[in-house]
Amino acid sequence: MSEKPQSAPWRNFYGRRKGHNLKPSQERYLAEDLAALAPGPVGWEVNPERRPLDLAALFGQRDVWLEIGFGGGEHLIHQALRNPDVGIIGAEPYINGVAMLLGKVRAAGCGNLRIHPGDARDLFDVLEAGSISRAFLLYPDPWPKARHHRRRFVTPEHLEPLARCLRPGAILRVATDIPDYVRQTLGEVPRAGFDWLAEGPQDWRLPWDDWVPTRYERKALREGRVPHYLTFRRR
Repeated sequence: MSEKPQSAPWRNFYGRRKGHNLKPSQERYLAEDLAALAPGPVGWEVNPERRPLDLAALFGQRDVWLEIGFGGGEHLIHQALRNPDVGIIGAEPYINGVAMLLGKVRAAGCGNLRIHPGDARDLFDVLEAGSISRAFLLYPDPWPKARHHRRRFVTPEHLEPLARCLRPGAILRVATDIPDYVRQTLGEVPRAGFDWLAEGPQDWRLPWDDWVPTRYERKALREGRVPHYLTFRRR
């Protein structure tokens, strides 16, 4: 494994990168398909100068959306198929989830999607300011213990670079079934430069019109937890 470049910042990473053994078909998807779906040089070892990605070369003049932590890819592939006039980038460090998404991409044949199989913070480094028009953070790792709340995505370490990448007026959607995560989100996201768009309870109790349930949401509902759907706009 190559060493981290001397100029690269130290970033703790607490989540899983790999779970159970991959199926042979999933290993094949990773070997055959992943490189072609890369958004460009993201990692410090291949882009130490942190040159911005050429989104126009990837997607033309289309708006670009970003999903942070796409899990098994159900929502990402749904949005890519529903919005062929939009380019979508998904970031996910959990290689099992990446392999699952690659299988869905093969089956669906959508061509407006790119995948970064790693830390979203590295991707933020190489996205130009104001280049993203919509972002999704759906059922992120809840880190339920109080001493681990600093590991959550909704902290300045993640939200400030995300806000830089989003253009004014861009939409950020957050879905979670953890009440304390809702509270932290409503406190931290506005401080990072966003307005919460809710006008009444239905605006966070009901899913978005173009929503597709994910396996994480189905698990939450089976276990009696209540999803919250939070919509913010970049100032």
